[in-house]
Amino acid sequence: MALGSNLGNREAHLQAAREALASLPETILIAASTIEETEPLAGKAQPPYLNQMVLLQTRLQPRALLEALQAIERQEGRVRTERWGSRTLDLDIVRFGERRVVEADLIIPHPELSNRDFWRRELAEIEAR
Repeated sequence: MALGSNLGNREAHLQAAREALASLPETILIAASTIEETEPLAGKAQPPYLNQMVLLQTRLQPRALLEALQAIERQEGRVRTERWGSRTLDLDIVRFGERRVVEADLIIPHPELSNRDFWRRELAEIEAR
């Protein structure tokens, strides 16, 4: 799971996300990477992001997990207005074990994984533990 925030108290949003993820039914938060500050993607003029990767063990199916993530984002004040816009919290399913999913609004592994160096660094950090 990728966590990101560039509005408000960014650290508090990531902390709230970790706590909410750990409290999902049949889900355990196994590990979390170091928090990393990154520049916005797509050349947008907006504040920098704090990003972090977490490893979950869950019995939730990908669709149920996505719905739970979107509910957590809303709890932290996320309003979806524009693509690549600033946000209080962004939660992405980056990988789901070896599973592949291709749906209109859910693609696993995340199609941007190969384009985001910080995601790959954070994943490598978790996998090295």
